[in-house]
Amino acid sequence: MIGNTKRKPMWEELASADEPFELDADLDFIEPTRSQSIPAAASPGDFDAATFEETYVGELARGGDQPVPRISVQAFCERPDTAQLMQSASTDRRIAKAHVTVSMGGLAGAIEYFQAQPSPNLIIVESLASPAALIQQLDELASYCEPGVKVILIGDSNDIGLYRELIRRGVSEYLVPPLQPLQLIRTISDLYVDPSKPFLGRTIAFVGAKGGAGSSTIAHNVAWCMAEHARVNTTLVDLDLSWGTTGLDFNTDPATGIADALESPERVDDVLLDRLLTRHTDHLTLFTAPASLDREFEIAPEAYETVIEGVRRGVPFVILDLPHTWSKWMRQTLLSADEVVVVAQPDLAGLRNAKNIFDMVRVGRPNDTPPKVILNMVGVAKRPEIPVKDFAEALGVQPTLVLPYDPQLFGTASNNGQMLADVNPNSKCAEGMDFLAQLFTGRAPQPKTKANLLAKLMPAKAKK
Repeated sequence: MIGNTKRKPMWEELASADEPFELDADLDFIEPTRSQSIPAAASPGDFDAATFEETYVGELARGGDQPVPRISVQAFCERPDTAQLMQSASTDRRIAKAHVTVSMGGLAGAIEYFQAQPSPNLIIVESLASPAALIQQLDELASYCEPGVKVILIGDSNDIGLYRELIRRGVSEYLVPPLQPLQLIRTISDLYVDPSKPFLGRTIAFVGAKGGAGSSTIAHNVAWCMAEHARVNTTLVDLDLSWGTTGLDFNTDPATGIADALESPERVDDVLLDRLLTRHTDHLTLFTAPASLDREFEIAPEAYETVIEGVRRGVPFVILDLPHTWSKWMRQTLLSADEVVVVAQPDLAGLRNAKNIFDMVRVGRPNDTPPKVILNMVGVAKRPEIPVKDFAEALGVQPTLVLPYDPQLFGTASNNGQMLADVNPNSKCAEGMDFLAQLFTGRAPQPKTKANLLAKLMPAKAKK
């Protein structure tokens, strides 16, 4: 009878039957399965693990990606695979501002089209013709294009002589398959990079699956470990304007902070940021929130993008401490981040919300690494919890890190304005923060510089 049917636990019902990812306990990231046929639109499972790992490691070295500006792009492909590649690239967050149109027909189709239509900012054409025929068709295409139009050519001849001749004739870049969406996007981005602002740091966004999950505490400790142990310049940005705890956790109370920048984004430049940022250590700067209820903040979503981009231009790594709320700017910030970290507790609400965030981010960033999940406060005495194994199966991903419940350690650090490593550097939680810092920076904790012999022999008064 229906009334006597035993219902499965809710977390089992949340598990997806057609989950496209396989779990690998030896890896810190998700190893995707390759589908048999490539769909027309981008799919989160549509890349192989080797390319994924190579891309991920390479991104650590190259910093963050430059977004493609608001330009018009028209692509003319000869092969269906190339058209699918273009469609996949056009859905990426880095090219979201551009207007991309994909058509078949190749170089001949582009010539026919632009005889009667205006030129876009960028033309991407594919041609399988011989070098001689290719040069002839390019000259014909040039006769119909307006001055200043950039052209990316995709061909199958890997010949240095042909490449030089194409560049001499004004082709912006020549690419030979096989290609990945990120490779194509970065090629486009490099054509429009501002020479005066060529660098962008990587953004790592921390968000809690629910209030009190510990996302801010973990974000602050990871930022500190990246700066002090991995020794890379890092900026921590507290975007919880009313309730942010950066000032408390780092025992600082600056008169200015991120609210001043968000309320006047048009004034954001290096000079203003230097004045608003708080230097906590040689490698760590803080962009604190006012944490005050005296004002109600009405910030345009575009202001967040402007301020975050301004911060990225001055530092290799930016940690974003996001509030537990949902709005247009929150969604955009998550989808625009280079890395997303979801912090959850092992309960039903944490699982549901973590899965919602994970699925939304994974679908919205098909060419990026999937979000990393941290299970926090595991093992609370007498509290019913979803087992880590069941949590992972329902979510479809193995947690990157599982942190035990340690109220003494976290409470002492919070009340004293210290980091976990200051209170107990040998604790499992402190080691977990170093693990995450190493994962994001690609650098192991660096040994502290030893004082030289002369400094040790100097009297205390002389040192002052």
